[in-house]
Amino acid sequence: MTPRQKLRKMIDGGKYVMVPGAYDPLTARLVQTAGFEAVYLTGGGFSRANGFPDLGLFTMSENVQFISRTVDTVDIPVVADMDTGYGNALNVIRSVREYEKTGVAGFHLEDQVSPKKCGHYEGKQLVSKAEMVGKIKAAVDTRTDPDMIIIARTDSRAVEGFESAIDRMNAYLDAGADVGFVEAPVNAEEMAKIPGSLSKPALVNIFEGGKTPPLPAKQLEAMGFRLGIYPSQTHRAAIFAAQEVLAILKRDGDAAKFESRMASFKDREVAVNTARWGELERKYMTFD
Repeated sequence: MTPRQKLRKMIDGGKYVMVPGAYDPLTARLVQTAGFEAVYLTGGGFSRANGFPDLGLFTMSENVQFISRTVDTVDIPVVADMDTGYGNALNVIRSVREYEKTGVAGFHLEDQVSPKKCGHYEGKQLVSKAEMVGKIKAAVDTRTDPDMIIIARTDSRAVEGFESAIDRMNAYLDAGADVGFVEAPVNAEEMAKIPGSLSKPALVNIFEGGKTPPLPAKQLEAMGFRLGIYPSQTHRAAIFAAQEVLAILKRDGDAAKFESRMASFKDREVAVNTARWGELERKYMTFD
């Protein structure tokens, strides 16, 4: 079974699947080794890993390189962020072609204007419903592997209200998207309404500090969500840990007081599968 088929089976399985976010290939490997069934490549995380906020500052080609390198490092399905498709419907056609080449199992495409903003920032602007329907149709028609999951995302809750968000999302699902992603519902009551209001499976975006309550997985499953992305938990943890060890290093001149909270040399090598590369070296580079 291919990663795309695995992801489709998860979505059709009736259970809630947690998909933690990764901001680089190493983080994706950590998600896999932690036992999760899929990993999410957050565009915002990639932006922040490069020192920029989530304001759509990276191009399709830059994001494709990030996605391709990450897909190569893991065996589990990868769900990627396609932002707005990097332009209009014609740009979406090119983007889907390039994303499909990476081996990504699925991606989400949103209805903000380009360049977009983080879904939990203020001041978002939308394209028309008709324009987004055209972009979804372009993505569906361009896809050559029917198992690749197309996730439609709407950011209209903050701009036009909850009912408009549901209306838009069902239009996008009718246009051929496989999964619906209503971004930034503001309370548990709205969240509970989403899965039953959509014609196809629903995805939810969970992280502390945003507009959406970070409800536990069991509650989200009971509501009817099938996928949950957790985009920034790993990155926020990494930022916090780096700040702590750097403060200790600057204060003490060494990091001894933080050593027990860091991965060991062995743990670091396990994370990047050094043993496997050693096996390949011995197999192909040992000469009689």
